[in-house]
This record gives sequence, structure tokens and C-alpha cells, in this order.
Amino acid sequence: MSAKVEARPRPASSLAVRRLVFSAMFLALCLLLPYLTGQIPQIGAALSPMHIPVLLCGFVCGWPWGLAVGAIAPLLRHVVTGGMPPLTTAIPMTFELACYGAVSGLMYKVLPKKKWAIYVSLVTAMIAGRLVWGAARFVMAGLQDTSFPLSAFWAGAVVDAVPGIILHIVLIPVLVMAMEKAGLTLKN
Repeated sequence: MSAKVEARPRPASSLAVRRLVFSAMFLALCLLLPYLTGQIPQIGAALSPMHIPVLLCGFVCGWPWGLAVGAIAPLLRHVVTGGMPPLTTAIPMTFELACYGAVSGLMYKVLPKKKWAIYVSLVTAMIAGRLVWGAARFVMAGLQDTSFPLSAFWAGAVVDAVPGIILHIVLIPVLVMAMEKAGLTLKN
């Protein structure tokens, strides 16, 4: 007979350190993944590679960490690369990705731990993030005395984003389930 070994709960400080380390890894992936897809700019923009680690951070580390990684990643990448993404893209993206990380983590925390909840959390985060991106673009357009019509929002948030939307809906739940199975999600 094999005795089941019960894991001891980790001290809170250990959990905080693990969340910090995982968040740093997700932030590093936010900087790295665009290089892999950015060799062909149309593909890189369509797949939205920075979104993947931010969403995963929300699921794995929780909403505050997902929000922080999402808020830091676009502006940090802009500074590190000397202008990619351009500031006019990085600013709205900052709000969008912060929303992705916060909403994915928050929804995942409050919903039952079922497979369907991963999809609901993901889709909710993606919709909320795109709405926040549109609001940020609208405000920036107003500050720059330009316009951001609904057609531009629809094109940027939906039509041009279809490949990334599909990739995220297919890839993120698989990665979250694999990380759960491996015991790599950092639950409260």
C-alpha cells in the first residue's frame, strides 16, 4: 500500500516569492515572444504574443500580479526596444493588458475550479480588455484632437485580432490546465 503524502501548506512569504518569480518570468516572456513573431510584422500584430503571458500570469499568480505585469509590459518593451511598440500603441495596450491580467485572475478566483471556468474567465478578460483598449484609444484620440470611430475600434479589436483571438482561446486553457495538473498554479 502506498501512503498518500499530504503536502504541507507553504508559508505566505514563500507563496509571495513564488508569485514574484513567476510574474518576472511572465514579464520576460512579454519581452521575448514578440521577437519570435515580430520578424513578419503582420503575423506578430495578428497573434498578439504579449497577451499570452499576461493572461497566464492572471490565471497562475492571481489578479494583482496579472494586472501589474500587464501594466508594465508594453511600456517596458517600448523602452527596452527603443520604440516598439510605438508609444501611441503602447499606452492603450498598457490599459488593455492590465485589464487582461486583472480580469483573468479575478474571474478564475471567483468561479468554480472547472474546465469551463477557464474559458469563461479567458473570454471575459479578452472582451473587457478590448473594451478598455477602445476606451483608451478614444481618450487618446480626443487628447490628440483626432478621431477614433467605432469602425476603427471594430477593426482593431475584432477583425484584425481574429488570429490572436483563436490562438488565445486554443492555447491559454491548455496551458492553464497543464500548469494546474503540474501544481504550478499559485492559489490563495
